[in-house]
Amino acid sequence: MKIYLIRHSITAGNKRRAYIGSTNEELCEEGVELLKQRTYPEVQLVVTSPMKRCIQTAQCIYPNKKPYVIDKLRECDFGAFEGLTYEELKENEVYQEWISKEGKIPFPGGEDQMEFRERCVDGFNEAVTYFYNRTISSGAMVVHGGTIMAILEAYARPREEFYYWKVENGEGYMVEVDEKAWFEKEVLQGNRYVTVRGKL
Repeated sequence: MKIYLIRHSITAGNKRRAYIGSTNEELCEEGVELLKQRTYPEVQLVVTSPMKRCIQTAQCIYPNKKPYVIDKLRECDFGAFEGLTYEELKENEVYQEWISKEGKIPFPGGEDQMEFRERCVDGFNEAVTYFYNRTISSGAMVVHGGTIMAILEAYARPREEFYYWKVENGEGYMVEVDEKAWFEKEVLQGNRYVTVRGKL
Protein backbone atom coordinates (compact mmCIF):
# COMPACT_ATOMS: atom_id res chain seq x y z
CA MET A 1 0.00 0.00 0.00
CA LYS A 2 1.43 3.39 -1.06
CA ILE A 3 0.46 6.39 1.06
CA TYR A 4 1.33 9.97 0.17
CA LEU A 5 1.68 12.17 3.27
CA ILE A 6 1.12 15.75 2.06
CA ARG A 7 1.40 18.89 4.14
CA HIS A 8 -1.28 21.50 3.43
CA SER A 9 -0.36 24.54 1.35
CA ILE A 10 0.40 28.05 2.61
CA THR A 11 -1.84 30.11 4.92
CA ALA A 12 -1.47 33.70 6.11
CA GLY A 13 -0.15 32.40 9.43
CA ASN A 14 2.43 30.24 7.67
CA LYS A 15 3.68 33.30 5.80
CA ARG A 16 4.26 35.04 9.15
CA ARG A 17 5.97 31.85 10.46
CA ALA A 18 3.48 31.83 13.34
CA TYR A 19 2.42 28.88 15.49
CA ILE A 20 -0.81 27.88 13.75
CA GLY A 21 -2.46 24.81 15.21
CA SER A 22 -6.07 25.13 16.34
CA THR A 23 -6.67 28.32 14.31
CA ASN A 24 -8.85 27.21 11.42
CA GLU A 25 -7.21 29.22 8.64
CA GLU A 26 -7.94 28.85 4.95
CA LEU A 27 -5.23 28.87 2.29
CA CYS A 28 -4.00 32.26 1.17
CA GLU A 29 -3.81 33.16 -2.53
CA GLU A 30 -0.13 32.18 -2.59
CA GLY A 31 -1.06 28.78 -1.17
CA VAL A 32 -3.61 28.13 -3.91
CA GLU A 33 -1.12 29.21 -6.59
CA LEU A 34 1.56 26.91 -5.17
CA LEU A 35 -0.69 23.88 -5.63
CA LYS A 36 -1.43 24.86 -9.24
CA GLN A 37 2.30 24.78 -9.96
CA ARG A 38 2.88 21.32 -8.48
CA THR A 39 1.97 17.83 -9.71
CA TYR A 40 0.90 15.11 -7.28
CA PRO A 41 0.49 11.35 -7.80
CA GLU A 42 -2.95 9.97 -8.61
CA VAL A 43 -4.59 8.08 -5.75
CA GLN A 44 -7.76 6.09 -5.13
CA LEU A 45 -8.83 7.69 -1.84
CA VAL A 46 -7.97 10.81 0.16
CA VAL A 47 -7.94 11.30 3.94
CA THR A 48 -7.61 14.72 5.57
CA SER A 49 -7.43 16.51 8.88
CA PRO A 50 -10.68 18.37 9.71
CA MET A 51 -8.97 21.77 9.36
CA LYS A 52 -9.98 24.03 6.45
CA ARG A 53 -6.42 24.37 5.16
CA CYS A 54 -6.12 20.60 4.72
CA ILE A 55 -9.56 20.08 3.20
CA GLN A 56 -9.00 22.98 0.79
CA THR A 57 -5.57 21.61 -0.19
CA ALA A 58 -7.07 18.18 -0.84
CA GLN A 59 -9.82 19.72 -2.98
CA CYS A 60 -7.23 21.63 -5.04
CA ILE A 61 -5.04 18.55 -5.61
CA TYR A 62 -7.80 15.95 -5.95
CA PRO A 63 -10.94 17.85 -7.06
CA ASN A 64 -12.80 14.66 -7.96
CA LYS A 65 -12.18 12.89 -4.64
CA LYS A 66 -14.35 13.55 -1.58
CA PRO A 67 -11.98 13.40 1.40
CA TYR A 68 -12.58 11.20 4.43
CA VAL A 69 -11.95 13.33 7.53
CA ILE A 70 -10.13 11.93 10.57
CA ASP A 71 -10.25 14.28 13.56
CA LYS A 72 -7.14 12.78 15.22
CA LEU A 73 -4.97 14.05 12.36
CA ARG A 74 -5.47 17.74 13.25
CA GLU A 75 -2.48 19.90 14.18
CA CYS A 76 -1.37 20.46 17.78
CA ASP A 77 -3.13 23.11 19.88
CA PHE A 78 -0.35 25.58 20.72
CA GLY A 79 -2.34 27.20 23.54
CA ALA A 80 -0.89 30.55 24.66
CA PHE A 81 1.59 30.48 21.75
CA GLU A 82 -1.16 30.09 19.12
CA GLY A 83 -0.92 32.68 16.36
CA LEU A 84 2.35 34.16 17.62
CA THR A 85 5.81 34.11 16.05
CA TYR A 86 9.23 33.43 17.52
CA GLU A 87 9.98 37.16 17.42
CA GLU A 88 6.83 37.87 19.42
CA LEU A 89 7.61 35.13 21.95
CA LYS A 90 11.39 35.21 22.34
CA GLU A 91 11.33 37.41 25.47
CA ASN A 92 8.60 35.31 27.09
CA GLU A 93 9.97 33.29 30.06
CA VAL A 94 7.40 30.53 29.64
CA TYR A 95 8.32 30.20 25.99
CA GLN A 96 12.03 30.06 26.81
CA GLU A 97 11.34 27.27 29.30
CA TRP A 98 9.41 25.38 26.62
CA ILE A 99 12.34 25.81 24.20
CA SER A 100 14.83 24.63 26.85
CA LYS A 101 12.84 21.40 27.25
CA GLU A 102 13.08 20.81 23.47
CA GLY A 103 9.35 21.35 23.09
CA LYS A 104 8.52 18.18 25.02
CA ILE A 105 6.46 19.81 27.77
CA PRO A 106 2.80 20.84 27.29
CA PHE A 107 2.06 24.15 25.62
CA PRO A 108 0.66 26.54 28.29
CA GLY A 109 -3.11 26.32 27.93
CA GLY A 110 -2.64 23.96 25.01
CA GLU A 111 -1.86 20.36 24.18
CA ASP A 112 0.79 18.07 25.62
CA GLN A 113 3.31 17.40 22.84
CA MET A 114 3.63 13.68 23.61
CA GLU A 115 -0.16 13.24 23.69
CA PHE A 116 -0.37 15.08 20.36
CA ARG A 117 2.11 12.67 18.79
CA GLU A 118 0.21 9.64 20.13
CA ARG A 119 -3.02 11.09 18.76
CA CYS A 120 -1.49 11.48 15.29
CA VAL A 121 -0.25 7.89 15.36
CA ASP A 122 -3.77 6.73 16.24
CA GLY A 123 -5.11 8.81 13.34
CA PHE A 124 -2.63 7.22 10.95
CA ASN A 125 -3.65 3.76 12.14
CA GLU A 126 -7.27 4.67 11.44
CA ALA A 127 -6.35 5.87 7.93
CA VAL A 128 -4.38 2.70 7.12
CA THR A 129 -7.34 0.60 8.29
CA TYR A 130 -9.73 2.74 6.22
CA PHE A 131 -7.62 2.14 3.09
CA TYR A 132 -7.11 -1.55 3.85
CA ASN A 133 -10.82 -2.26 4.34
CA ARG A 134 -11.47 -0.82 0.89
CA THR A 135 -8.57 -2.72 -0.76
CA ILE A 136 -6.86 0.55 -1.65
CA SER A 137 -3.33 0.31 -3.04
CA SER A 138 -2.67 4.07 -3.17
CA GLY A 139 -4.04 6.79 -0.91
CA ALA A 140 -3.21 10.34 0.11
CA MET A 141 -3.30 11.92 3.54
CA VAL A 142 -3.46 15.73 3.44
CA VAL A 143 -2.49 16.82 6.92
CA HIS A 144 -0.16 19.12 8.90
CA GLY A 145 3.60 19.32 9.19
CA GLY A 146 3.50 18.27 12.83
CA THR A 147 1.21 15.37 12.01
CA ILE A 148 3.60 14.05 9.37
CA MET A 149 6.55 14.39 11.74
CA ALA A 150 4.72 12.51 14.50
CA ILE A 151 3.73 9.64 12.17
CA LEU A 152 7.20 9.19 10.70
CA GLU A 153 8.96 9.53 14.05
CA ALA A 154 6.86 6.58 15.24
CA TYR A 155 6.85 4.37 12.16
CA ALA A 156 9.64 5.23 9.68
CA ARG A 157 12.63 2.91 9.45
CA PRO A 158 15.45 3.64 10.00
CA ARG A 159 14.31 5.70 12.98
CA GLU A 160 14.85 9.46 12.99
CA GLU A 161 13.83 12.09 15.50
CA PHE A 162 10.69 14.22 15.17
CA TYR A 163 12.17 17.32 13.50
CA TYR A 164 14.11 15.31 10.92
CA TRP A 165 10.83 14.81 9.03
CA LYS A 166 9.95 18.51 8.70
CA VAL A 167 8.59 19.49 5.27
CA GLU A 168 7.50 22.76 3.68
CA ASN A 169 3.93 23.59 2.66
CA GLY A 170 2.72 21.45 -0.24
CA GLU A 171 5.53 18.93 0.24
CA GLY A 172 5.50 15.49 1.81
CA TYR A 173 6.65 11.88 1.63
CA MET A 174 5.65 8.70 -0.14
CA VAL A 175 5.64 5.73 2.21
CA GLU A 176 4.80 2.06 1.77
CA VAL A 177 2.93 -0.12 4.23
CA ASP A 178 3.22 -3.92 4.18
CA GLU A 179 -0.46 -4.68 4.81
CA LYS A 180 0.10 -8.33 5.64
CA ALA A 181 2.64 -7.51 8.34
CA TRP A 182 0.66 -4.49 9.56
CA PHE A 183 -2.53 -6.44 10.16
CA GLU A 184 -1.06 -9.70 11.52
CA LYS A 185 -2.99 -10.43 14.71
CA GLU A 186 0.16 -11.11 16.68
CA VAL A 187 2.03 -7.98 15.64
CA LEU A 188 2.55 -5.33 18.31
CA GLN A 189 2.16 -1.66 17.46
CA GLY A 190 5.85 -1.16 18.28
CA ASN A 191 6.75 -3.63 15.52
CA ARG A 192 4.79 -1.82 12.83
CA TYR A 193 6.75 0.36 10.45
CA VAL A 194 6.59 2.13 7.10
CA THR A 195 9.22 2.35 4.38
CA VAL A 196 9.90 5.89 3.19
CA ARG A 197 10.38 5.87 -0.59
CA GLY A 198 11.09 9.57 -1.07
CA LYS A 199 9.89 13.16 -0.81
CA LEU A 200 7.16 14.74 -2.90
